[in-house]
Amino acid sequence: MQRRDPDPLRRAPEATVMAADSCHSRSISWFVKSCIPADPDRHISVPIPIPAPAAASSTTSLCFPAQPQPPISALPDDLILECLVRVPRVSLPPLPAVCRRFADLLASQAFLQLRRARGQLQPSLLALSVPAHGGAFAQALLQFRPEQQQQQLQVAALPLPLALLHCGGSVFAHARAVALGREIFLVGRGATLRVDALTGAARACAPTLFPRKKFAAAAVGGRIYVAGGSARTAAVEEYDPVADAWRVVSEAPRRRYGCAGAGAGGVFYVAGGVAVSGDGARALGAHVCAGSVDALHVASGSWARPRALPGGGCVVGACGVGDHLYVVASHAVELSFWRWHGGAGRGSDLRAGGGWVALEAPPMPRGSVGLGMAVRVTMAGIGRETVTAVMSAAAVRGHNAAGAGPFEGMVLAYNIAGGKWSRVPDLPPGFRRAACAGVEC
Repeated sequence: MQRRDPDPLRRAPEATVMAADSCHSRSISWFVKSCIPADPDRHISVPIPIPAPAAASSTTSLCFPAQPQPPISALPDDLILECLVRVPRVSLPPLPAVCRRFADLLASQAFLQLRRARGQLQPSLLALSVPAHGGAFAQALLQFRPEQQQQQLQVAALPLPLALLHCGGSVFAHARAVALGREIFLVGRGATLRVDALTGAARACAPTLFPRKKFAAAAVGGRIYVAGGSARTAAVEEYDPVADAWRVVSEAPRRRYGCAGAGAGGVFYVAGGVAVSGDGARALGAHVCAGSVDALHVASGSWARPRALPGGGCVVGACGVGDHLYVVASHAVELSFWRWHGGAGRGSDLRAGGGWVALEAPPMPRGSVGLGMAVRVTMAGIGRETVTAVMSAAAVRGHNAAGAGPFEGMVLAYNIAGGKWSRVPDLPPGFRRAACAGVEC
């Protein structure tokens, strides 16, 4: 009679070795059954620690699953910048919302320098639509590429920050757009909007100290200057974008309304408009201001009065390119185009050291300029080679029953080196009252 082993668990290791060697089915079945108790209620779970696997050699590393790739956030800033630089401009607006790190890198000077080094920045005209009776804000970018004969417009929505959602269209109805680097400042009546020309990110900034309408605004030396547009004050305000604060730096010689502003050669020019002195001599004041220019030398704080515009024209648009001031003047039945050079740029020498030079007049549709027609011109310098003028004309109330102008939103480009005007794509219908500025985008 065969003797039974009182402790069958002793043979478990032997059975395991035999199963590993011979792969006998009976041994495997016995080993499996020995691991499962007959009474599940008596089973006690014993945690078995699993040590971390040691560094595997090249021959055994294939047995382990592949490690997950590190996220893009683990990459250094220079590699992320190289990736962001290759993104087309139309795809940049959503990226600042991905994470704070993306937003900081996109707003850095390194990002701008890399895009410039790769030839992805072009002199451009950026137009910001300002709806007068509600509606959505939008932006249109017109790039001037030397290798292309036909410029293309890029239109995109411009979401307002929460702080400005309550502002109606009247706040920015006659706003002025001023460019500082890659950013556009839309200065309105009691509100200021700061827009990144590359990403489209917008945020609210400090408003001017005095509410203004149809005023002069321009950038000089990395700061913004505004004057006119108010009968309450002749103060000239300066905006510091780093401190986000306005301060009064001077008093203008004349209070103007409906004037144009430009910055060139360290000088802030205030041109055209009508007098709002309130002394009863409105007709005389309007005539005096229409073709005159006041010039503030920013460094010294002194004012000069350049020679009045020849021919008695009324300044309807102005911009600065380099050290020169360019203006478009209306002569009731025609337009003229002029350049002013202020000499060495010293405030006291602006009158003696400079002079007006007549240039080719902007081409206008037949019958668009004349008696009973109001012409609106928005000018901007594009780089150092181009002057752009956004032209609109409408019938003066009471002179035409239809009340509609022959054209609106026509964009003309003047080549400074060639001395010729050319027609470029017009602004879309939603940009008829747009504020424009020249940027590198």
